[in-house]
Amino acid sequence: MRRRTTPEVNAGSMADIAFLLLIFFLVTTTIEKDKGIARQLPPALTDATEAHVKEKNLLQIMVNPENEILVEEKRVSITDLKEVVIAFLDNGGIPLGMEGHCDYCLGEHSLLSSDNPQKAVISLAPDRLTDYNTYIQVQAQLTSAYEDLRQRAYKRLYKQDYSSINKAVREGTYDGNLEKVKMQLNKVRSLYPMLISEATTKRELRL
Repeated sequence: MRRRTTPEVNAGSMADIAFLLLIFFLVTTTIEKDKGIARQLPPALTDATEAHVKEKNLLQIMVNPENEILVEEKRVSITDLKEVVIAFLDNGGIPLGMEGHCDYCLGEHSLLSSDNPQKAVISLAPDRLTDYNTYIQVQAQLTSAYEDLRQRAYKRLYKQDYSSINKAVREGTYDGNLEKVKMQLNKVRSLYPMLISEATTKRELRL
C-alpha cells in the first residue's frame, strides 16, 4: 500500500502576499484629515497678573450643546455672527478728544460698547458637546471679521490689498521690499489685534 505524502504549505509565499496586501492598502486607503485653524498666536504675557476687562470691552460668544450660537445670551445665526463681531470691534466708544479715541473706527461710537479695538476682547465658550464643525465655523467667522477690518485699514493706509500681500509674505512669494511690507502688515494688525480668549475672563462691572 502506497503511503500518502502530506502536501507542504509554502509559508514564505503567504508572508510575501500578506506583506504586499498591507502595502496595497496603505497606498490606496485615504485617511480624512481633521480641519484646523491657521492662526498666529499672540505673544506671551510678560507677567502673571490676571487681565481685567471692562464689561463693555468683552463680547461673550457661547455655543451650546445644540450648536446654537449665543452672543451676550442672544441667539445669533452663523451668517450674522461676523457683522456682530465687526460692530463690536469697530465701535470706538471713547469720545473724540479723550485718550484712547479710535480715529479710524467707523462704528456707532456707542458708550455702551467697546472703547477701541486694542481693548476689545472676544470670549469664546463652546460647550464640550458642541459639534466640532460648528466650532470651526464660528472660529472662521471671527477670523473673517478681523481680516475684513484689516483689509479696510490696509487699503486706506497703503492703497493695496491686505489679503493678497499677507498671503504672499506668508508663502514666501512676495517680490517687493519685504522688510517694509512686514512693517506695514504689523502696523495694520496692531490697529485690530486679534484678542480671542477661550478661558474664563473676569469682568469688571463698570463702564
